[in-house]
Amino acid sequence: MYSPATDLGYLLHKHPSRIQSFDLSFGQAHVFYPEASTEKCTAALLLDVDSVGLIRRPRGQFTENFALAQYVSDRPYVASSFLSVAVARVFGSALSGKCKERPELVKTEIPLSARLSILPCRGGDKLLRRLFEPLGYTIEAEQHALNTHFPDWGESRYFTVTLQNTCSLSELLTHLYVLIPVLDDEKHYWVGDAEIEKLAKHGNDWLAAHPEQESIVRRYLKHQHRLTSQALTQLREKDGQETHKTTQAQAEAQIEERIGLNEIRLVAVTEILKQCGAKRVLDLGCGEGKLLPKLLAERQFEEIVGMDVSHRALKIAQKRLHHDRLPEKQKERIRLFQGSLGYRDKRLSGYDAAAVVEVIEHLDLPQLAVFERVLFEFACPRKVVLTTPNIEYNVKFENLQAGYFRHKDHRFEWTRDEFQSWAVGISKRFGYTVVFHPIGPAVEDIGPPTQMAVFTREDGGEGTI
Repeated sequence: MYSPATDLGYLLHKHPSRIQSFDLSFGQAHVFYPEASTEKCTAALLLDVDSVGLIRRPRGQFTENFALAQYVSDRPYVASSFLSVAVARVFGSALSGKCKERPELVKTEIPLSARLSILPCRGGDKLLRRLFEPLGYTIEAEQHALNTHFPDWGESRYFTVTLQNTCSLSELLTHLYVLIPVLDDEKHYWVGDAEIEKLAKHGNDWLAAHPEQESIVRRYLKHQHRLTSQALTQLREKDGQETHKTTQAQAEAQIEERIGLNEIRLVAVTEILKQCGAKRVLDLGCGEGKLLPKLLAERQFEEIVGMDVSHRALKIAQKRLHHDRLPEKQKERIRLFQGSLGYRDKRLSGYDAAAVVEVIEHLDLPQLAVFERVLFEFACPRKVVLTTPNIEYNVKFENLQAGYFRHKDHRFEWTRDEFQSWAVGISKRFGYTVVFHPIGPAVEDIGPPTQMAVFTREDGGEGTI
């Protein structure tokens, strides 16, 4: 539950007490709020498509498909590319993730529900689920009969669909903007190179890792081979960049492999979480999920959550867990979701403990300052177990060049004094105590390869998300 729900008005840039209308090239769009209270807020987008205007459009799709298309077109009655255009026109700021009056709301993940009264789906219920479920949506879909008076005619391709997810509003609108025309498998306007730019813009954070990537691109671009090939090449280059990050992580693992540091680190973190009596635990920045199987193996942990910013990493984590083959009781204990440590997230509140393993060194200093508040002020778990490299130990790695960090994506690596100074400052600011533990074989004068801080909240208060 998010409160006040009327914050939706700020995000949409549409006041709940007013009806607003917008002229479009194919009709009008109207925005109004059937309900607007602290507990629940509903914004409705009503699209009034001008049927006569569509007929008069020069060589539009409706005169090309078949002879009677202009008389029996379903376009005024269904969610289609017309709706995507209306979303971009009417909710453009929300779609782009902009909110001048309440900028902190933009990336806030809130429980959202979108209902599409009539949605054409060429591919049926299975395609609908293949498109939205990998993005974290719960789906309710009611398929409509081709003719209610003649049930023998069978089912139509039209559905009433409700999508539910806890995500930012811009994410929801982005997914709808791209996937509604994909489900319909049609667009009402000419598709050219500009559509590749739109797809790249609105699919930037999720499409490269989507299991239905090729189908989405092909349908979005109206099956035009040249455009589809060009768009897929761009997406695969982006996916290749993610792979490069994975390769870098593997290089870091090879540097530490001789002393088995990663295994030592994960065992130590798991042991600390067990000792503190935690039952509900977070693995923040879980990456490819190397800690998660160890947590799942401990019956003490009744609820385990892995969060990472990378969809690709989460897919690998799912495979590592063999999630599809887990018994139901095990599946109920573990959950993975995409999220950023740079924003408040209500999903992170109420947990006993959080593990942050080799994460902070990947953050720029301004991001680190935000992370501190997100975790210690807002999520506020009772225990935080945090590890980071000890740069003093790097001289012991023969295959690491002098002056280099262990990973090319590391923004910093701290000495023991630097890390302890930071951690003590955190504990004082946010009401925690902190103790430090060496991880791995310590060497005189330079310390251990990994340093660990264990933060314990001094009071029994809750976070303020």
